[in-house]
Amino acid sequence: MPRLTAAERREAVLEAASAEFAAHGYERTSTEKIARRVGISQPYIFRLFGTKRNLFEATVRRCLIETLEVLERAAAGTSGDEALEAIAAAYAELRHERGRSIGRLQSSGACDNPESREIVREGYGKLVAFVERVSGLPPDQVADFLGRALLIDLMTALDLDRRPEPWSERISAAIKA
Repeated sequence: MPRLTAAERREAVLEAASAEFAAHGYERTSTEKIARRVGISQPYIFRLFGTKRNLFEATVRRCLIETLEVLERAAAGTSGDEALEAIAAAYAELRHERGRSIGRLQSSGACDNPESREIVREGYGKLVAFVERVSGLPPDQVADFLGRALLIDLMTALDLDRRPEPWSERISAAIKA
């Protein structure tokens, strides 16, 4: 097996950490388990990121950036209602990536930490600005649209797509309408 570059190892650590944080949350995630998953030493993680908090913040930043990139690709070359429909369809597809949905939710839960809060504020600010720019919607409709997106994340995290409840089926139908 060829040796990975430092950038490739860093990316592998972020991928493993994202999965671990999504599965276990910040407090119950072990950097030792992340290191084992990647096949590197735990001290190497600390050389790359400094602290577990820095690693977590890097996964949060990455999750929000990747979400924005997915939406930008979906809306490329469109505007107005067409862009909004493309964004909505792309976001609905993201629910199949449960780890990313949980990552976005956990990013909100990390806002008790000032540094994490700034990362989340910036990431969601970019998402809002993007939706405003490509859709041309007024703020109340952007808020409604993004509120539905966050509800999709919550329903995904609660595993309601695989084990629906009567209330979740009603809400899902309303979101799709």
